[in-house]
Order: sequence, then C-alpha cells, then structure tokens
Amino acid sequence: MSTTCTALIVPAKLTEPVRIEAFDAGLENLRLLVGGDVESVTRGDWHVYFNSLGRIANLPPNLRAGQLMHESGLDLADAVRGVAVFLGHTEHGDEADVPPHLIRRAAGLFDVGLAA
Repeated sequence: MSTTCTALIVPAKLTEPVRIEAFDAGLENLRLLVGGDVESVTRGDWHVYFNSLGRIANLPPNLRAGQLMHESGLDLADAVRGVAVFLGHTEHGDEADVPPHLIRRAAGLFDVGLAA
C-alpha cells in the first residue's frame, strides 16, 4: 500500500540542508533514506526514523535531529546517527504528514525557511 506523506528530513551532515519532502513512506523508501534498517521513536503526534545500526556502522551523530527531539520533549539526542526522517501518525498508527508544529520548531532552531 502506498502512503505519500510530507516528511521533515534532517541529514547528519551540517552542510546538507534540512528539508521538507513528499515521498512514499513505505518501509523500503525509509530504508533508502536512512541507509539501512530503520528504528523509530515516537513522541506525541510524531515519530522519527533513523538507521538502527548507526552507532555500529559509525555513522555521524545527527546533532540537529537530537536538538529538535530535545526541544520537543524527547531526550535521546545521542541515539540518532545518520539521516533522520520525521513523520506524523494517525490515531491508528498509520503514517501521516509531519505535524506543522514540528516544522515550525525546526525552522526556528535551524534558522531555515521550511514550507510544507
């Protein structure tokens, strides 16, 4: 089943821009974005996907994703390595667009213009 969602994508490399992107939020596409098997952490109306073996694979820490998570009430900053993909979810756990409040917070933290 195809689920096109708007995601907030936060690369680990500080030279790469944080971006909003519409994509098919299926497992294979998430794996492609994070570069391997995925792990997710949920907080309220959003969740973040990242590479489950990021530490073992020696991927760089994602400082921006860690900061966004911390500012949003989730203090697992050191857990995210490599690319982070933020999405929302429905009340039944299906993928949904990243919540607007998370986009606004990211735009403020990283001083970038993000539009959903």
